[in-house]
Amino acid sequence: MMKAYWCPYTLRFKFEARTSRQSMLVKDTWLVKIVDEETGREGVGECAMFRGLSSEDSPRFEDLLGATCRGFTPDTLPEVSSVRFGFETALADLYGRPDTDFTRGEASIPINGLIWMGDKHTMKHRIDEKLAAGFKVLKLKIGGINFSDEIDLLRYIRGIYPVDALELRLDANGSFTPDNAMRRIEMLSPLGIHSIEQPIRAGQISEMARICAESPIPVALDEELIGTRNREESRQLLMETRPRYIILKPALCGGFLGADTWIEEADRLGIGHWFTSALESNVGLEAIARHIAEKSCDMPQGLGTGQLFHNNFDSPLYLNGDRMCFDASKKLRIPDLPWHQ
Repeated sequence: MMKAYWCPYTLRFKFEARTSRQSMLVKDTWLVKIVDEETGREGVGECAMFRGLSSEDSPRFEDLLGATCRGFTPDTLPEVSSVRFGFETALADLYGRPDTDFTRGEASIPINGLIWMGDKHTMKHRIDEKLAAGFKVLKLKIGGINFSDEIDLLRYIRGIYPVDALELRLDANGSFTPDNAMRRIEMLSPLGIHSIEQPIRAGQISEMARICAESPIPVALDEELIGTRNREESRQLLMETRPRYIILKPALCGGFLGADTWIEEADRLGIGHWFTSALESNVGLEAIARHIAEKSCDMPQGLGTGQLFHNNFDSPLYLNGDRMCFDASKKLRIPDLPWHQ
């Protein structure tokens, strides 16, 4: 017999984390633990609901999570995206994940360096730090400061590193409008931009399709994928919008099952993809890294570094330059927590 338990956990940022949507000093998350009462084995996962972003964000989320734990059976995964992600990772932890070159410490995962929003001086300092650390791919969140200042920052980078030396990815987080998106994208295009994520807010399908078709910069869908969809709905969205890439956050887009469905449908249409984390703790981050390693994804991934928070969990993950690595001699360590059912 198996039982499931849940526990809230508040992650505390080392700095004010800003996007075009919000500023954060803390990030709430929820852990789930599955216990096999016959063997005594346990598996821990993370239900990484993102307030203000996840489709299931509501005041009753914890009631939903508690009801899911009390009614848990290993044969049926929850439909709710972040809860499914949590139970998938807990079950994988319980049963044992496949061994890979990554988890043996014999291979690593290339990642992009993420530049958080701030004033122009702060962002320049963060850019210099990432370049000095050896990152070959930078991802900048834009839309939070004056657009001309953002253009200046990108020109600064290109003045040091040409296109063949550094890949630049941009994430607009839906901060452009249908009226100004193409004008801004055309201003960004001479700067050699690899891709731009979610130029306008999600849900404007016809406008997004137009931008994907006309943009001189390859467009990637991100927030557009949020929620749990069936295969036909995923296929229809991709056929209508025809982006160049999709960005997969498993905790937001239907868990690993949903993410893999998106990949299968994107592959049929010649649409590329990469994974990215969504401010999970090291519990969720390690699960995503392991999944990527099992998929043998070659593109630089959007994995977090696990170093954003004061109170993250000890983990075998570590950085070596722009590579995510795994120390096979270490294990994820979860402290004693007040578990609920």
